[in-house]
Amino acid sequence: MALAGRTAMWWARLRSPCPCAAPLCLPPWLLAGPAACERLYSSPGKEKLDMSTYPVENIRNFSIIAHVDHGKSTLADRLLEITGTIAKTAHNKQVLDKLQVERERGITVKAQSASLFYSHEGVNYLLNLIDTPGHVDFSYEVSRSLSACQGVILVVDANEIDLKHADPERVEKQIEKLFDIPIDECVRISAKQGTNVEKVLQKIIEKIPPPQCNTADPLKALVFDSTFDHYRGVIANIALFGGEIQKGHRIVSAHTKKRYEVNEVGILTPNEQSTHKLYAGQVGYVIAGMKEVTEAQIGDTLFLHKQPVEPLPGFKSAKPMVFAGMYPVDQTEYNNLKSALEKLTLNDSSVTIHRDSSLALGAGWRLGFLGLLHMEVFNQRLEQEYNMSVILTAPTVPYKAILSSAKLIKEHGKAEITIINPAQFPDKISVSEYLEPTVLGTIVTPQEYIGKIIVLCQDRRAVQKDMLYIDEHRVMLKYLFPLNEIVLDFYDALKSLSSGYASFDYEDAGYQAADLIKMDILLNGNPVEELATIIHSDKAYATGKRLCERLKDAIPRQLFEIAIQAAIGKRIIARETLKAYRKNVVAKCYGGDITRRMKLLKRQAEGKKLMRKIGNVEVPRDAFIRVLKREPDK
Repeated sequence: MALAGRTAMWWARLRSPCPCAAPLCLPPWLLAGPAACERLYSSPGKEKLDMSTYPVENIRNFSIIAHVDHGKSTLADRLLEITGTIAKTAHNKQVLDKLQVERERGITVKAQSASLFYSHEGVNYLLNLIDTPGHVDFSYEVSRSLSACQGVILVVDANEIDLKHADPERVEKQIEKLFDIPIDECVRISAKQGTNVEKVLQKIIEKIPPPQCNTADPLKALVFDSTFDHYRGVIANIALFGGEIQKGHRIVSAHTKKRYEVNEVGILTPNEQSTHKLYAGQVGYVIAGMKEVTEAQIGDTLFLHKQPVEPLPGFKSAKPMVFAGMYPVDQTEYNNLKSALEKLTLNDSSVTIHRDSSLALGAGWRLGFLGLLHMEVFNQRLEQEYNMSVILTAPTVPYKAILSSAKLIKEHGKAEITIINPAQFPDKISVSEYLEPTVLGTIVTPQEYIGKIIVLCQDRRAVQKDMLYIDEHRVMLKYLFPLNEIVLDFYDALKSLSSGYASFDYEDAGYQAADLIKMDILLNGNPVEELATIIHSDKAYATGKRLCERLKDAIPRQLFEIAIQAAIGKRIIARETLKAYRKNVVAKCYGGDITRRMKLLKRQAEGKKLMRKIGNVEVPRDAFIRVLKREPDK
């Protein structure tokens, strides 16, 4: 176990079985050897590596697991430097965070891997590192990464160990109490300063077992990630649970049944480095002429033609927690956006997509995300990587309705329906009961913030299930939350109230009955479909008032007055008025008869009234998320 720089760090052995029947396997990254033959379509760079140089017992595959901003990427940078994988310079920051959005936000969004070569006690080892995200919205990335590992480093924030306010002793006791991990297995490190980081590498070799796979078995490769290259097609990241693979092999996809000829295999160091072969237990990439993004399904099994194998179980499908409509700003860009979505969802298979359409916005899609941050990052990647501008509708969670209308039951073919689009929300007279999704949330916080956090949870309609004092300083709270109350901004509010010290995680807790209503937002009497939302009746007035106030700030002033209203059915529950720009039409009237002045003002008022009837109100496309986010709870 290791205690990391701002950070305390522990080892955790993976207990879940790996997708192959054997205990978790994956492994040898094997280095060496001069290149054999140059290939026309091979990855640029170094000579090909001979992966047969390292025996399986000298292989270690591991991930770094931690909460957001606890130093995972910093630790990964130091490990890459110590093993000579990258040069040691002051500019090495977030080396494995390759996406622009990751560097801008300072978080890990996409799991990345790198092969490290390290000599310990005269033996050469090959270590495969996978740097995983820490935010709960990207937990699906973590689960896929663990499929290629035999152990993990658990990084726990204890502040910088060389600072006066650091308290690693207290953190060690907390971990021992919570996880029953002995204190003597902890390594106190400072990833930022590089203190004791080399001990982490030694612990990896001592504590994490080698993979257990056999090269003599038929090829069985699990596709656990993939990317798309405009020139080479699909690049699939694979973990071999048996056999070997090389250029020229004819392989078959268990999912699509299609055959391919392997063009290139290799490992990541962290850039692509081609190899002669990949062997059982190893993790690497394969390029096999897959041209369509749908051909590389995450969780698919690849095997040799004429040597079929039982497909690996793959991964449990990600369960979307937030849904939103996505439409091109210009309908002429529909096909370009469709292509961009296909390629981006290849990188992020946790996003679900269904075709949708809107009278106001035209053809588009209904997308499912794991959370609001996931949604924001996906949208940002569309803009940065594919230069696509889109309109995102208000995010909503998947509700359910128990139908009482025989006509609707016949229409849907069932009595219980799932509602992911507010436009599909059935009238109350047709429904016997509405259901909303709930989650069991766990909050760990210093005790001085308990009061504020309890008030925050009560404001979000949460029900307390448990309170446990971990030690004299920290408390663990368990609450049953309606999902809709936490997906938008609960995490941000919690961090703000606790000065960043509280942590939050949640798991699905099923559905419960709720008094739900649909609220529309009207601009000059016209409903804005993108801002329609389903909420609890107790929150209707406060939410409507807040949305109207924020829209007033978000919409640019026009030459005519704009009435911003929140409505439930035909009943208006909140209103704000955005004043018009007004030209001073009486500026040239110096004295004289007042009737001239009144005539000019009346003519202006009539013109404004006409403009209000025929004018279109433009809502900036980036305003939707800003409008829906709450102010930090005081």
